[in-house]
Amino acid sequence: MSGPSGIVVLTDRRQTPRPLTEVVAAAVAGGVRWVVLREKDLPRAERAALAADLRPILAEAGGTLVVAGPDPLDGHAVHLPAAGPYPPPPLGLVGRSCHDATELARLSTEDYVTLSPVFPTRTKPGYGPPLTPGGLAELIEASPVPVLALGGIATPDQVRRCVEAGAAGVAVLGAVMRAGDPTEAAATLRDAYLTCPTGRGRPQPATPTTGVRR
Repeated sequence: MSGPSGIVVLTDRRQTPRPLTEVVAAAVAGGVRWVVLREKDLPRAERAALAADLRPILAEAGGTLVVAGPDPLDGHAVHLPAAGPYPPPPLGLVGRSCHDATELARLSTEDYVTLSPVFPTRTKPGYGPPLTPGGLAELIEASPVPVLALGGIATPDQVRRCVEAGAAGVAVLGAVMRAGDPTEAAATLRDAYLTCPTGRGRPQPATPTTGVRR
């Protein structure tokens, strides 16, 4: 399985007045094909049920649900925190959150990483300092795997700056979760991604992966 690219949406049901399944369906209608299920405060049974509801929405469009944390909730794709576990579980797709070169150096069999925060973020105020696109570019050069830019990305210009820095895609939360029209918000960001000049940040043709980096 190839790793995430384009616009990747992270969930937070507390930031939207609509049911999360509706927001995800709207984002998928706007072109999103990768969603990371967070909602870590929920009991496992409720979280697994939510994952079971979201997977068909994405699968119908050829998309993938990634679960934050080591438990794939009966799936095959997870996104792990920088703190662990190490080594990663042997699953079809494994991502990890990273923030600096030290954390990138710990990677072993992960398939992709997020680097954050690129910009100041409302979701985690005071979290940082922001990498800025320049700092993001430096870390992407040091990363052995594809990178998703994360943190404070809400505008087409920010998407373009991250892709120009070398990101394979951008991960957003509030830009879609808080949007009055998640479909329009997702489509606007996706259009910005798709119109970026071809470069390091654009995805390459998909190749099968086993979760082990070569």
